[in-house]
Amino acid sequence: MLLAHKIELRPTKQQADYLDRACGSRRHAFNQLLAHFNQEGVKWSKKAANEKYQELRLEFPWYAEVSQRVTRNTIDDLHDAFTHFFRRVKKGEKAGYPRFKKRGLHDSFSLREKPKFDVDGRTLRIEKLKTRIKMRQELRFTGTPCQVTISKRAGKYFASILVDTEDYEPKAQSSESVGVDFGVKDLAICSNGKTFAANQKLKGSLKRLNSKQRALSRKTKGSNRYAKAKRAVAKLHYRISNQRSAVLHEVSDYLTSRFKIITLENLNVKGMVKNRKLARAISDAGFGKLRELVEYKAELRGCQVVIADRFFPSSKKCAVHTCDYVNDNLTLSDREWRCPKCKTLHDRDYSASFNLDNYGRDTLQLDPKPYARVESDTIRRASMSTA
Repeated sequence: MLLAHKIELRPTKQQADYLDRACGSRRHAFNQLLAHFNQEGVKWSKKAANEKYQELRLEFPWYAEVSQRVTRNTIDDLHDAFTHFFRRVKKGEKAGYPRFKKRGLHDSFSLREKPKFDVDGRTLRIEKLKTRIKMRQELRFTGTPCQVTISKRAGKYFASILVDTEDYEPKAQSSESVGVDFGVKDLAICSNGKTFAANQKLKGSLKRLNSKQRALSRKTKGSNRYAKAKRAVAKLHYRISNQRSAVLHEVSDYLTSRFKIITLENLNVKGMVKNRKLARAISDAGFGKLRELVEYKAELRGCQVVIADRFFPSSKKCAVHTCDYVNDNLTLSDREWRCPKCKTLHDRDYSASFNLDNYGRDTLQLDPKPYARVESDTIRRASMSTA
């Protein structure tokens, strides 16, 4: 099993200079190769890329100041970019032609050969760097390190170490199934009554962010003060990103460690953000990232994730098992509604999660949960919190 652990690095000034030069060499080699194959009549092939790369090493001898694999691996990176481009063109999707890399944006480089690096406790060795780099923590997995990717963000350096390991022990699930409704008011509402509060980390830092961005706009581009102000904005964005990720990991860990079957909505996030009144809140919530985390953790822990049909009326459908009424007149402002057929009062979000749970069980052809057959006067989160 291949698992990656991303660890913050604590390099010295000399080590940081080497890492910056390695990122710059990789970016330069990638852009030079892409510019060559952008010329009219020059077709992409890995063999031609290797020949061009040898010319680049002669033309730019400073490539030799860092490990050769830093620049050599750009051929594989560009090969992957063109492969995905041709695949999307063939399928008729949005092509996404490979783009030039910009300095200061996603700076990184990889060493994919085991002899080129090694990890010993809380230190990392990479080729052509005489001293070992301190890491903030030890590698959490035991096994064989296969690859390391060094990246830089907001002035900080990180090492993502890919390890071939067998020591991952999934947590045992205590319940059978759960339906999860995503929302802006509450991030996630579970059919067992558990609710996770809204994940609006950007909203809480907007005042500070606006202040720092105004300060940046007043600086002369290219000056030291501009660089300092830009770094301050990047650090705040990084902090907001970490706060959001912490909540998303908490939710995904709760679901995958407790339930064998998890049913999620198939949200059209791209369409939802077109609503200018809710675009920021929807983007800030991170619905797409949450689904991604749930799916990969479920695979590791042996859970099954069911994705409901995009047009399944989870909020509009009566949650009483014997009633099939669908309220087509429900609007976003309606947080509760009463079924005219069975007279049951529904909490919009909880009944949606309840319906999603039943959808997942029906899809897998499982028996309905015991409380799914119970008809009550009110279906609310509080009434089912002990179910």
